[in-house]
Amino acid sequence: MIAIDTSLLIYAHRSAVKEHRAAQRAIEIAASDSRGWGIALASLAEFWSVVTHAESRGGPSTPQEARAFVGGLVEAGAQIWMPQAGFWTRLAQLAVDLDVKGARVFDLSIALSAFDGGASELWTHDRAFVSLPGLRVVDPIRT
Repeated sequence: MIAIDTSLLIYAHRSAVKEHRAAQRAIEIAASDSRGWGIALASLAEFWSVVTHAESRGGPSTPQEARAFVGGLVEAGAQIWMPQAGFWTRLAQLAVDLDVKGARVFDLSIALSAFDGGASELWTHDRAFVSLPGLRVVDPIRT
């Protein structure tokens, strides 16, 4: 199964960025993959935070626009992965084991939710995304 990270969601939503078409295409490829695809709830919250922020590059999206974008992903077959029971304990232990510091803990949270949801790959354009054992990190739009 393929997990889609926040960066691809933002680029696919923002038509003015150079990565827009490549991110859209990556999501289309994931949506047509027979293994299935999904998005961690934390990625959706982060997406919403970025695209609706008053100082968002290119201007903020309205909440209605953000909701419509996410709704389109769900209609296209995206699963939304919620944290599972015992999530915090596992996240904290992984953060210690992998020496995760600062804001990278958000990546680890996304990766763990995706892994728990059945993902074997996480697609992102974030070159510094935290690697989680058992979850291959792929940049489908290397520019």
